[in-house]
Amino acid sequence: MASVAAVAVVSVLGIGAVAALNLVSDAKPTVQLVGQDGSTSAPIPDIGAIDGGVNILIAASDTRTGQGDAWGTTDDSAGAGLNDVTMLVHLSQNHKNAVVVSFPRDMMTAIPECPDGNGGWNSAMSFQPINTTLSVGGLACTVLTVEQITGLKIPFAALVDFNGVVAMSNAVGGVPVCIADGGIHDEHTDLDLPEGNVTLQGKEAAEFLRTRYGVGDGSDLGRISNTQVFLSSLVRTVLTPKTLTNPVKVWSLAKATLANVQPSDTLTPTTLYQMAMAAKDLSYDNIVFVQYPVGDDADYPGKVVADQESADALMSAVKDDQPIQLSGGTGIGAVAPTDAPTPPPAADSNASSGSSGSGSSAGSGDTGSTTAPSSSAATTSVLPDDVKGQTAATQTCSKGNN
Repeated sequence: MASVAAVAVVSVLGIGAVAALNLVSDAKPTVQLVGQDGSTSAPIPDIGAIDGGVNILIAASDTRTGQGDAWGTTDDSAGAGLNDVTMLVHLSQNHKNAVVVSFPRDMMTAIPECPDGNGGWNSAMSFQPINTTLSVGGLACTVLTVEQITGLKIPFAALVDFNGVVAMSNAVGGVPVCIADGGIHDEHTDLDLPEGNVTLQGKEAAEFLRTRYGVGDGSDLGRISNTQVFLSSLVRTVLTPKTLTNPVKVWSLAKATLANVQPSDTLTPTTLYQMAMAAKDLSYDNIVFVQYPVGDDADYPGKVVADQESADALMSAVKDDQPIQLSGGTGIGAVAPTDAPTPPPAADSNASSGSSGSGSSAGSGDTGSTTAPSSSAATTSVLPDDVKGQTAATQTCSKGNN
């Protein structure tokens, strides 16, 4: 679900700075991050692209509180809820490359001291699932935990819920995906999709992002690669002239984002605009979605732990702003298409260098490889084969679990 919020940053591309700031009245209350001093009271500046690199933590909660009755009752999840999704978005210093790292919700990790929301602090914990961080200490705790895992400073964060995904997927008019292996039929989410090409929006889009039993091997790792099928298509949907030159769609997406995403107080509309300006020339090949590498945990059946050697290689490339090449394919929730939807035409910035969404389609299952980002500014880092993922250019289909 957080994938929609990650891509929604680009929604302010076609809006003037003042227009974007005028939407702030619809925004949710902000979250104070530890060590950050955000402010929304400064006068509107003359703004362009943000300077340097950017790290944003985006989380999705599975809470049913305040969500109506469409998702179940608060007996399933209430209050802050658990992290349904935890994603780190990194934009390089030169604004040429972006990496989106998904952390498996079942990954066991150390959780540092976190604010308890009442002026105090919760004690550190040595080994807990990462998806408990929202319930332990809110979005600020999730940020502190991912900072500890990655060694990166993360000054920006945002939290989205089920209804937020519905609103944002509706705003872009739906996201086209292809589904293979007999379709997706998941009684846990009431998702019933046929094999072939479908356009997802509303509750169906949210259920698609939630499903794990309907794709791959039924694991959270399969859900991550299935999410990346949606995510890469969402990028290709948003970053097109058809969307960016449509003021109604752009305004609707910006409005839906601000009304349904709870940001850190550092992530102001002005900052979103600056980030969008910095990211506007990214090519599809240079937007890479990866799964944080993990292995089974013998002491905790059903849970996973970081593959530290591969994780270090991934994070070293991110910290050094190196373009990355994936050698391990897209993971168990995605397969190569036999008849993928025709990708939308790329915006000029994506098409001009020959690295648009139609220029790369390698990388499928656990056996393919993914085309390297087309950047000559830095040495490309070839990641270990257990780092799964794909670029936004990669055409893949969800692997139905039938």
